[in-house]
Amino acid sequence: MLDLSKADKHWTLFLDRDGVINREKEDDYVRHWSEFAFYEKVPESIQFLSEIFGIITVVTNQRGVGKGIMTEKDLDDIHRHMLHVLKKAGARIDHIYTCTSLDDNNPCRKPNPGMAFQAKKDFPQIDFLKSIMVGNKLSDMEFGRNAGMHTVFLKTTHPETPLPHPAIDMAFDSLADFAKAFH
Repeated sequence: MLDLSKADKHWTLFLDRDGVINREKEDDYVRHWSEFAFYEKVPESIQFLSEIFGIITVVTNQRGVGKGIMTEKDLDDIHRHMLHVLKKAGARIDHIYTCTSLDDNNPCRKPNPGMAFQAKKDFPQIDFLKSIMVGNKLSDMEFGRNAGMHTVFLKTTHPETPLPHPAIDMAFDSLADFAKAFH
């Protein structure tokens, strides 16, 4: 059972990107910074969550690179600008993990937990029992479960997902609503 009141600097927050931090493009990819649009109150929400969680990472599948629709440089540019805006808001993202593979069996492609294990290697203090995965798809929730984390589902892009669901501990309408739950 997930009890948000227990979260503190010993906890880690894993965030999906598209559909959590920024608006997801329907049947397409955010290819350039000019197409990136933060959801309302996301920078302020991440700033608030930065005060609670010891580590905050982004874990994101980015098939657009694997398909050749965009380059690694395009993706890095988007992330550089995103981090700049977040930093100006006083928010902190400690690392961004991406999987550009088209292979569903790739260990780093969600729902496989490879990006979580990469994070644990980079930040040995991560305890998956004290970690929360926030995402907008069941594959994000399964990723969290596969690594032994708690899961929070955001209804931003798939509000029809049936709840309760065995892979989902809590659900909120947005990242801002998730952050409000700590107040």
